[in-house]
Amino acid sequence: MDEEAPLLVIVDGANVVGSVPDGWWRDRKGAAERLRDHLATNGLPGRTDPVEIVLVVEGAARGVDSVPGVRVDSAPHSGDDRMVELVTEAGGRPCLVVTADRELRRRVGELGAEVAGPRSVRG
Repeated sequence: MDEEAPLLVIVDGANVVGSVPDGWWRDRKGAAERLRDHLATNGLPGRTDPVEIVLVVEGAARGVDSVPGVRVDSAPHSGDDRMVELVTEAGGRPCLVVTADRELRRRVGELGAEVAGPRSVRG
């Protein structure tokens, strides 16, 4: 484990987008792009230390491009399973998973990740 690695912030795109009833269901990819741009501009509110942000998208939101500051990971199947894989692949590196999904919070918590709700990135 690299002690110098920044906190890995894994954002559940579908869950965070779905937390605000702003019509996202009419354009899931566009909603994911707006979230990506918000994350790229604002980072993780309240944190001044460096972070690496990974936005996990699935379904109709697949195909969103990465931008400086946010890597977009298009889950081939289940977004939840992909986020668990990312925590596992981090190999003990500090991780924060942003989601309100109780089952996902339990799964990544068992792997040692911290969890936070969608408001933590919405500002």
